[in-house]
Amino acid sequence: MTGSSSARAVVVHPDADTLARAAAARFLLALADAQSLRHPVHVAITGGTIGTQVLAQIARSDLLGVVDFSGVHIWWIDERFVPDGDPDRNEGQAEEALLARLPIPTENVHRMPSSDRAKHVDAAARAYAEELAAFAPQDAGAPEFDLVLLGMGPDGHIASLFPGQGTVAITDSTVIGVPDSPKPPPERISLTLPVLNGARQVWIIVSGSGKADPVRRALEGAEPDELPVAAAEGRDVTLWLVDAEAAGQ
Repeated sequence: MTGSSSARAVVVHPDADTLARAAAARFLLALADAQSLRHPVHVAITGGTIGTQVLAQIARSDLLGVVDFSGVHIWWIDERFVPDGDPDRNEGQAEEALLARLPIPTENVHRMPSSDRAKHVDAAARAYAEELAAFAPQDAGAPEFDLVLLGMGPDGHIASLFPGQGTVAITDSTVIGVPDSPKPPPERISLTLPVLNGARQVWIIVSGSGKADPVRRALEGAEPDELPVAAAEGRDVTLWLVDAEAAGQ
């Protein structure tokens, strides 16, 4: 599984550790390239096992110095609506793996509201939508992300857009509250597909044999409501970074 087209490329690495290290290096070089063209740069990051591994490898990379992090804004693609400090929160995992080690201004790190900071999940989604809009070009609801990092669940979900819930088809909001995630915790906040796909580059990072079937189905063109990851597509680049097990090798 190493083919590519004008819209999509698939890169297979031998194992999850190599995948994480390679994705980290690629991430830093992509940000450096973006900074040579525009300022500031906006990226949206993911959680999950392999996503957090990538963040940890970014922190350790010899290439860390090629990026001026004072000109980078970091956002989240989704978050669990639980209290501050809860181990389920993606932001805490990212803080430990990467953010605490970065020379990045606090105001450039855009965390999704916790249940301590919003009365309910829809209020949290509205607050994050307002924050996105504050950094958006005129007449747009969100910044034009230079890069979006996506993980993928075994059911093919991306961010907190799950199969069969219809959320992948939402186009009239930039951020939604998810009250009934099939995967705990049930309440989540998620960017919508138009925001994700508005990025110049979308990378889908996947590891493990348990995800080989949805990877195959997505690349074969599955229906997005059945497999949301099949709809993920960057404006300029769509890159699948997978290990050999996820590639079915």
